[in-house]
Amino acid sequence: MNIKQIAKAAGVSVATVSRVMNHPETVAPKTREKIRRVMEEAEYTPNWFAQGLNFNKTKTIGIVIPHMLHTSYMEVAGGVEEVARMKGYITFMCNVEKDPRMEREYISQLITRRVDGIILLFSSLEEQFLDQIEAEKIPVVLIGEHQENSRANSVKVDCRAGAAEMIAHLLEVGHRSIGFLQGGDPQQETQEMLIGFRNILKANGLEADENLIITTENSIEGGYISGKKLVSRGLPDAVFATSDEIAFGAMDAFKDSGLQIPEDIAVAGFGNNRMSNLVEPKLTTVELPFRKMGIYGARVLFDMIDGDAKEERHILLRPRMRIRKSCGHKERIGEMF
Repeated sequence: MNIKQIAKAAGVSVATVSRVMNHPETVAPKTREKIRRVMEEAEYTPNWFAQGLNFNKTKTIGIVIPHMLHTSYMEVAGGVEEVARMKGYITFMCNVEKDPRMEREYISQLITRRVDGIILLFSSLEEQFLDQIEAEKIPVVLIGEHQENSRANSVKVDCRAGAAEMIAHLLEVGHRSIGFLQGGDPQQETQEMLIGFRNILKANGLEADENLIITTENSIEGGYISGKKLVSRGLPDAVFATSDEIAFGAMDAFKDSGLQIPEDIAVAGFGNNRMSNLVEPKLTTVELPFRKMGIYGARVLFDMIDGDAKEERHILLRPRMRIRKSCGHKERIGEMF
């Protein structure tokens, strides 16, 4: 059975059947389900390769991920795939292991395979290489901070505001001396958080203690080492870590030093890692809308693929706090389990 026969059996036009296969969201749900039911009964499988030749599309997109073992990146990718499935697309997922050279190689392969679009997660690519992709007429969307102020369409989180809100909360519950444990990756987001940290302290008549700002590896091990350094330099009232992983490590370091959390030192993280609700005490943190970032990024990409994007789009999402026991908030308002 071909597409014309499907249309006749469903009592619709060939164009409507085509829209169900290519842009299902544009067809009324009742009509869409009727056509799909006819296709299933006829065991009709669209010839996507032939469609690609006819419409100059391959029905594929590439997702370039810094590291597949990072749960946050996979949540973003899950949001992208959710939209791609609705559009009838398949995805090529490329794990570049935070290696810029590997990232460039994978993108070259995606271009060779003529994918219809590419999504870059927390990319380290130079603006010059992005221009090369644009020259190939392949739409690109950046998700997460990029090292340069790119012209490419993007979706990111307001990390500066998220950090500032958390520091404001720590000040509100009585902490005046606050340490800052920063990971070097992703660099741009970390810098935004540091700016938010300094700004909110200044707005409250305080100066950041440079001795309490420690740069470390973005991992539990890095957090442990930086936590030990903080203990040796003089304990602040509270500490803010630019990732939950760093916060977990610092909490272990404080416990091993005979300290109690939050009685001796309050701890706050960033990211709302799934483990943040399982450690003891439960970690106060800033929740990032990772899946939403993927969904929004994919929608922007498909608007570009479909020719509906009329201008540059830079979407900035707002994070939110998850207040739990580790920050010392007596009433634990807003605690989420």
